[in-house]
Amino acid sequence: MSSDEGGGGAGSGAYAGMAGRGLWVEEPARRRRMPDPVRTSAVRAVVIVAVTLTQATITFFLTLTGSWLALPMALCAIAGTIVATWGVLDVLITRQMWNQRYGVLSAPSSTARRRRREARRAARGAREAAPGRIPREDGPLAASGPYTTR
Repeated sequence: MSSDEGGGGAGSGAYAGMAGRGLWVEEPARRRRMPDPVRTSAVRAVVIVAVTLTQATITFFLTLTGSWLALPMALCAIAGTIVATWGVLDVLITRQMWNQRYGVLSAPSSTARRRRREARRAARGAREAAPGRIPREDGPLAASGPYTTR
């Protein structure tokens, strides 16, 4: 019998409560996993931002040393900043698009259904209680209706 199965080994007293517990214990995730398109754009944005920060750091050190590569690297760092901004905006836009398309599953609760039913009954009762409509002979639609005076 092994020590995992509760055998009477030298250290069995200290681990007596953990005899049936495995090495890997899964815990529920704190947050749900991001949808695939959002995760893809987020990974892309992180890589672009990392490259841009690396470019900016290299540009800084090249500027300190007075190297001729400082100017081309500065231009690349500026272009990288624009691309990184686009990457971050892409994450936000993709996330918003995903939420608008797939985020909300509309299932009205019984309370909402009851309220709508009561509102329809009230509107129907108000229509039935109101007197019949009398067509107006003046107004913007009077000339185009069946009651033309021409």
